[in-house]
Formats: sequence, structure tokens, C-alpha cells
Amino acid sequence: MENILSFEKVSYSYNSNAKVLKDVDIEFEAGKFYTIIGQSGSGKTTLISLACGLDSPSSGNISYKGRSLKSISLEKYRNKYVSIIFQGYNLLNYMNAIENITSAMSIKGIKTKDNKQVAINMLKRVGISETQGMQKTLTLSGGQQQRVAIARALCCQCELIIADEPTGNLDENTSKEIINLFKDIVKNENKTVIMVTHNKDIAAESDETYLVKDKELVKVHLPKDFNN
Repeated sequence: MENILSFEKVSYSYNSNAKVLKDVDIEFEAGKFYTIIGQSGSGKTTLISLACGLDSPSSGNISYKGRSLKSISLEKYRNKYVSIIFQGYNLLNYMNAIENITSAMSIKGIKTKDNKQVAINMLKRVGISETQGMQKTLTLSGGQQQRVAIARALCCQCELIIADEPTGNLDENTSKEIINLFKDIVKNENKTVIMVTHNKDIAAESDETYLVKDKELVKVHLPKDFNN
């Protein structure tokens, strides 16, 4: 399988005395669903920030499809190659759900015959009706807003989707629906999904799970290894 994102000896320090990650090596392949777990303060957020291109490593190299992010530039990488789903949704409250998606498509330079209809169709796929799609995002429930954020990520047509605790604010049934959606797009659209979660049951649904512990990234097999 093709490597979408690679970390090579990646370390990160907030200052010379506070190393958060040390010599992380990992290759994320196309068509796989990955989860990242670990205790609060273990470095999960730092790892995901590096994967999203929101920060640069102190040492080592991160590559997208064989090209170093240094040569691509972090801004171009974020705008063109990765879709990010935040726990806090990061929707524009003064826009409706459809507009949130079409504006993101415009920023990424995506032009279809009808971007609005593409957004409507994707919202329906994640369980948001056209009527709901025309509502301001603040009027939607937390679960609905997260679905909009996921639809936005899918419409942006990136091969890599990175999600930071996307089910953290959702009830159990909605969380299961969201995870099934991720599994579906990975299987049927050959996307790569990297998701941070605290939920071991959700992590067990992914193809591969990694634990951030002692500044390193370790592959684990759930549920047996989770409590080790």
C-alpha cells in the first residue's frame, strides 16, 4: 500500500528541557483507519498537530506521499492535502451548514458542476437533511454539528483525514454512527483516517491503534494491551 504520511525520527520539544515526543517513526498507509490513544498530557495533541501541519517537529522529518512537508510548506499542506476534524467542530457560526462546506471547498480550490449540491448530497450521507443544512450551525445539536464537520472534510476530497476526538462530545449511538461512517469511507474511498480518541471501544474498531507513552508511539492490540 502507498504511504500517505510518514514520520521519520520525529522529536518535539517545547523548550530544550521539555521533550514531548522522541524519535517517532511511523508510516500511515492509504485505505486504513488509525487511532491514537494515550493519557492526557502524553503527547497525543502534539502528535496530531504535527500530522495536521499546525506545527513543525524540533527534529526529524514528516512526509506526505514521499514529499517532505518542509518542501511542500505547511500552509499548502493544510490547504490542499489534509482535512482536519476538530472536537470543537470549528464551524463558522454566521453561516449555515451548506455554506460552511462550500466555503471550505472554495478555499481548497475544489470546483465541481455544483458545489452546493455536492454539499447537500454529502450532508444527507452523514444524516443531515437539506432543511437542516440551511440552518445556522449554532441551531444544530452537537452531534449534528460534528456531522457537518465530517461532511465538510469529505467534500474537500483530501486523501488524508485527521480527526481530534471527533466523538468526545457525542452520545454512544451517535459515536457509533460516526465511526461506521469513517470505516465506510476508508473501505470504499481508499481514504486514510487518523483519529485521536480516549475511548478504547472506538479505538478497537480501527485497523491499527497506537499508544503515545513515555514520549514514544507504540502499536497496541486492543482490548488486551490497552490497560498494560
